[in-house]
Amino acid sequence: MPAYNEALNIEKTIKDITKNTDYDYIVINDCSKDNTKEVCEKNNFNMLSLPINFGLTSAIQVGMKYAKENNYDIAIQFDGDGQHKAKYLKDLVKEIEKNNINVAIGSRFVTEKKPFSARMLGSRLISFAIKLTTWKKIIDPTSGMRAYDKKAIELFNNNASLTPEPDTIVYMIKKGLNIKEVQVEMTEREFGESYLNAFKSIKYMMNMMLSILFIRSITRKNRR
Repeated sequence: MPAYNEALNIEKTIKDITKNTDYDYIVINDCSKDNTKEVCEKNNFNMLSLPINFGLTSAIQVGMKYAKENNYDIAIQFDGDGQHKAKYLKDLVKEIEKNNINVAIGSRFVTEKKPFSARMLGSRLISFAIKLTTWKKIIDPTSGMRAYDKKAIELFNNNASLTPEPDTIVYMIKKGLNIKEVQVEMTEREFGESYLNAFKSIKYMMNMMLSILFIRSITRKNRR
């Protein structure tokens, strides 16, 4: 669980996990400027605290290294801002354990219709780029709720360029991993602000499209 300035959300989020699952968890505190670290320490939450704010990608990479070093079969990426609901985590794990899936994505739009809105325009463009480069339809590519099996965990550990973003999904599909979306529900964050403002959102979209179309698209499947 990557966390940056989530002091007002982290306690509720951890309690959601411990109430609805029996899974282990680890908070990766990305050198928050607020008292996220102190809240975790006060509640004896499992936490690794980074000395410098490296960003979301580094926090996820640290979590994946932790998962490998501790020999976990599955690692789940779960936001610390309270938008994800822990009751759906077992559905993601079930897909991996029973259906030969390497990556299960918590999707808002498997059985629910994706709205036509300015907010979802970027998501639709990314979905189109993924379909164009992999021939696989990913309806909710920006979802930050994902479960990875050991093969996917290994890819993260062997490639420091992998991110928790849609272009990594393209990379994994190109590497031959099986990916499936699972219907979940998400809520709006209750406290704090997203790191993506209007300018950053446009920049994010441009970076994702360039990475998907011109970098990840040329990934080759490993030879056996």
